[in-house]
Amino acid sequence: MSKANKSRTPDNLIVQNKKARHDYFIQDSFEAGIQLQGWEVKSLRQRKAQLVDSYVLIKSGEAFLLGCHITPLETASTHVIADPGRIRKLLLHKKELAQLFSATQQKGQTCVCTRLYWKDHLVKAQVALAKGKQSHDKRSSIKDREWNIDKQRIVRHSNR
Repeated sequence: MSKANKSRTPDNLIVQNKKARHDYFIQDSFEAGIQLQGWEVKSLRQRKAQLVDSYVLIKSGEAFLLGCHITPLETASTHVIADPGRIRKLLLHKKELAQLFSATQQKGQTCVCTRLYWKDHLVKAQVALAKGKQSHDKRSSIKDREWNIDKQRIVRHSNR
């Protein structure tokens, strides 16, 4: 087995929010920049971030990322007081902000951050409009995913 097959995550991916795909139907996604401090960028290079309970709050024409936890490195943050759970501003175009704001005003719609990644030397966030799943929807999506895996396994064994 080659080394390329072992690693399924691309090199530019920092962290992914797998729980969001389980809990929500993802509808539209946007690319947003993030306003970060220096120690946060150093921690993100080491992939010391979590997006599990993160969400996007849109307030007074601006978007903010809440619940994103970036663990500070001990060597990088000796001269600053690092707050790992601080609120970070997301950088979006006005049209995108208006679209997110109008969509989140509808019942059942929310805005979540699905992943953080590198684009050249900048950190970008993939922000998605999402609609909450109910428990029976979650079970059916798990069934579909398992059936797709079984189909691939059957095809692979029948081709041998």
